[in-house]
Amino acid sequence: MRGGQIKHLSSFYMIQSILIILFPLCTQSLSFNYTDALTKSLLYFEAQRSGHLPYNQRVTWRGHSGLTDGLQQGVDLVGGYYDAGDHVKFGLPMAFTATMLSWSVLEFGEEIAAAGEYQHALEAIKWGTDYFIKAHTHPYILWAEVGDGDTDHYCWQRPEDMTTSRQAYKIDKDNPGSDLAGETAAAMAAASIVFKELNPHYSHLLLHHAQQLFEFGDKYRGEYDASVEEVRSYYASVSGYRDELLWAALWLHRATGLDEYLEYVVENAENMGGNGWAMIEFSWDVKYAGLQILATKFLLNGEHHETHKHVLEEYKSKADYYICACLGKNNGSNVDRSPGGMLYIRQWNNLQYVSSAAFLLTVYYEYLNAAQQQELLCPDGPVRTDELLALAKTQADYILGANPMKMSYMVGFGSKYPTKVHHRGASIVSYKESNGFIGCTQGFDDWFGRGWENPNVLVGAIVGGPNCEDKFRDDRGNYMQTEACTYNTAPMVGVFAKLNQLAEKPAKDILSRTSYSFGQM
Repeated sequence: MRGGQIKHLSSFYMIQSILIILFPLCTQSLSFNYTDALTKSLLYFEAQRSGHLPYNQRVTWRGHSGLTDGLQQGVDLVGGYYDAGDHVKFGLPMAFTATMLSWSVLEFGEEIAAAGEYQHALEAIKWGTDYFIKAHTHPYILWAEVGDGDTDHYCWQRPEDMTTSRQAYKIDKDNPGSDLAGETAAAMAAASIVFKELNPHYSHLLLHHAQQLFEFGDKYRGEYDASVEEVRSYYASVSGYRDELLWAALWLHRATGLDEYLEYVVENAENMGGNGWAMIEFSWDVKYAGLQILATKFLLNGEHHETHKHVLEEYKSKADYYICACLGKNNGSNVDRSPGGMLYIRQWNNLQYVSSAAFLLTVYYEYLNAAQQQELLCPDGPVRTDELLALAKTQADYILGANPMKMSYMVGFGSKYPTKVHHRGASIVSYKESNGFIGCTQGFDDWFGRGWENPNVLVGAIVGGPNCEDKFRDDRGNYMQTEACTYNTAPMVGVFAKLNQLAEKPAKDILSRTSYSFGQM
């Protein structure tokens, strides 16, 4: 036990040394409370809940909402999450959020539990998967969206006051959506593993839905935004559906151990781009880097037939491409950096790519470490695996305040954070304080346009963040920077848990032993 503690501590100090060498401007003796960041990240999901809120709801300025969702269509679609600062329930980003929460628990469950947040993590996952079960009303029907982005964005109201359309939209055999079906299958398969021992019946139910959804998505192929036109302006499927089908198959293989799913990933590697697409982003739309890293796990663990090895090695080469690009070691084909060290993909909501990169870096570090690989061979030379975790830490710390603006981009964390977040519920007085109805235009007139701070703090939300020059303007109308999304925060649950384990536990252990162990050395 003691040796393990020293090993963790030495890893932490190694990471700190690498950080100081690589990112001196961002790491100047800043120390963050990762337990607090983890706690707040999970609290945020309670603020995004739609439906009938439970008795143990901790975000008390929120109330029940969307209680008639699906009524027009004769189906119960109450529940789920609002994805951002509006009140549409978009299936694709919601499913990706749930997948990332489950992946965090699967890889870092012990660390989350050690911080006392395991139950809250499970609740965050289940709030999403309960909704997916409702939305999957037939083997070949999945409800894709509730609400209409166009009409929703004409109004500025609390979710409890909604007067906008709650029209629901579905995919089916005649109107396919393989990307949406695939991501929802991935989310339910991943969650089925999380609940396998804790709630076997629920786990089995999730797996049953996941297998049906994968079959649906694979048999009736097409992009969901061709079937649900209303989503095109908000969550268009730019990458298509092939990445989601491969992604779903990998998660089903992990959940079931069945060879047929891994064979699907191997046999379709070329025609679906799994071993062909080399990416520098991972997001709700583009899954290639994530599935390539997940495929590498099976390779490193030896969970494959010898005939699959060559193709899985090709998946690994693309996983390495993504990681090396983040590290700036990819022969010029790298992820851009801001002057302050932030990974930069694009102007709108860039921190979603930062958080997902931090997660993949952390997970890949774990996979390589478990396989006793101390180095990663990048085009610009070998890289110690510790450098992956070091870069993940700089990105997490950047989000929490180690940046040129000295601002935490996680709302409610630290002493300086965005106070005018682009979020309807947070920006209007809570209905519990003022239960008078606030109309569509009244919200714009009385609340949106004023320069005051939001009356409700959207604790744990990670906003879109600064531009390529590290500049950030805290303004409710600046939605590219001040709107927060569930898929920004979800990947950081695992990252914060891992960093907390590295930074706090070994330090506490070593301090408790200094009175005798140092004298004995």
